[in-house]
Amino acid sequence: MTTPDGAWYLGIGDPTPIGWLTVVAYFAAAWGCWTVFANTRSSQGTRSAARFWLLLVVALGALGINKQLDLQTALAEIGRVLAHYGGWYERRHDVQIYFVVAVGVSGALALAALIWLLWPPSTGRALALSGLTFLLSFVVIRATSFHHVDVFLSQTALGLKWNWILELLGIGLVGAGAIIERRTN
Repeated sequence: MTTPDGAWYLGIGDPTPIGWLTVVAYFAAAWGCWTVFANTRSSQGTRSAARFWLLLVVALGALGINKQLDLQTALAEIGRVLAHYGGWYERRHDVQIYFVVAVGVSGALALAALIWLLWPPSTGRALALSGLTFLLSFVVIRATSFHHVDVFLSQTALGLKWNWILELLGIGLVGAGAIIERRTN
C-alpha cells in the first residue's frame, strides 16, 4: 500500500471487489494446481511434472498474497531510494530498461529450462506454463512503473481496466491448464 507521496507501507493494497476477486482467482488456480500435484504424485506421474505443479502452487499463492500486500511497490521504493543514494536517479529509466530486458532474458531461459525438464509437455502443462510466464512478466513489468505502461493499464475495455483483464487472463491460463491436466490424467 502507498501513501499519497508514493511511500509504501504494509496494508491492503487493493481492497476493491475486483482486487479481492483477483486474490480469490489466484488461490482457486493454486488449489487446482494442488489437486493436479497430489494426483500426479500419487499416480505414475513423473517427478518433474509433480514438482512443476507444486511450483505453480507456491508461485500462485505468493502472487495472491502479493496482490494485496503490494510488495513490488516496496521493491520499487527501495530502488528509488538506492537511485537517489547512488546518484543515478536521473538515469533510472535506463536502469528500468535494462531491468526489463534482464527479466525478459531470465524468463525466457527459465521457460526454456522448464520446457526441457518437462519435455514432452502435456497440453495442460504447456498452457499452465504459458500462463505463469505471462503472469510473471506482467507483474515484473507493472512493478517497473513505466509511465506509458501505467497509462495503458489504467485504460478500460468494456468497462474493465486492462490491468484487471491481463492479470485475470494469466491466472485463467494457469487454471485452465490445471483443469485440462486433471481431466487427461
